Amino acid sequence: QTCSMRPPSKRSIADALIDRYDGATRVIVPNTGIEAPVQRNDAATQRVARGDRYSFELKPHNPTHKAPGKKDLVYLEPSPPGCEKNTRLSILGTHGRTCPEASDRVDGCDLMCCGRGFRTQTMSVVELCN
Repeated sequence: QTCSMRPPSKRSIADALIDRYDGATRVIVPNTGIEAPVQRNDAATQRVARGDRYSFELKPHNPTHKAPGKKDLVYLEPSPPGCEKNTRLSILGTHGRTCPEASDRVDGCDLMCCGRGFRTQTMSVVELCN
């Protein structure tokens, strides 16, 4: 008999990532004057412990939020809005895109249209058979 650990299912990994993404915290790096140690090519003499590589602590952008843990996802700047077209940032926007009206996911009309409303269009298509 051989016992081995089985990796978690892709669904459970995806769910965990989505939970962390949804709970991501905007942070700032405090300006304390402490710099992270530089790791040089002569690493044998200048070896830096993994835990000491970064000697600063990330602070939440909103002081009422808790400080992020080691496994929390963090970001420094919010993403630019994707609803409106912005050629400078190569954002195409969502105007004119097709969306399933009944979907409550990211591709659904409610989210994709960013609250602007949407137009429902019914089309009749005739195709030749045989």
